[in-house]
Amino acid sequence: MLDEKTINYYKDFFELDLIELFGLLSLTREKTVKEGEAYIQEGSQTRKLAYIQKGLIRTVYLKENGDEITMLLRWEDQFFSSYDSIFFNRPSRFTYQALEDSVILEANYDEFMDYLNTHPRFAKAKDFFLISMLAEAMERVESFVLMTPEERYLSLIREKGDIVQRCHDKHLATWLGITPVSLSRIRKRIAETKKRY
Repeated sequence: MLDEKTINYYKDFFELDLIELFGLLSLTREKTVKEGEAYIQEGSQTRKLAYIQKGLIRTVYLKENGDEITMLLRWEDQFFSSYDSIFFNRPSRFTYQALEDSVILEANYDEFMDYLNTHPRFAKAKDFFLISMLAEAMERVESFVLMTPEERYLSLIREKGDIVQRCHDKHLATWLGITPVSLSRIRKRIAETKKRY
């Protein structure tokens, strides 16, 4: 069942009236993903486009030695998909896993884009959506080139302060590109700095 927040998000994001909104939402279905469950499995080829109503999803890469790397964290009011499958038409190299019980609205990417393409009013929203995905990917790359791990951590806390309570340290650390021990040191340094001021 769509909540009021989600309806308002879609309405504002796509600048729709209610009839247009429900036409678009008729392409979606709600899915509950339990904590620890894979929403998209590595090796699968799926063209699902997902919007997170509630919850936390991580994109996981499994290295040959068995170590897991958290590539992305996605939370409420964010979209995600297997870009391997959607943009390159190949099986996903990553697993998309719920870190907590999550409620997702999912749609077939091709049907969703066909709908947007046949309604000229949606052209602006479609462009904004694709550009936003590209901009987020570029910001992520730039953060590893231009920022220290501590700066990346502080930036994440400013953007999504509750993430520290919702995400295991080992997942958060690999997402930052560091070890859990380094994350612990960063937190200690920040705490000591706050005490001095």
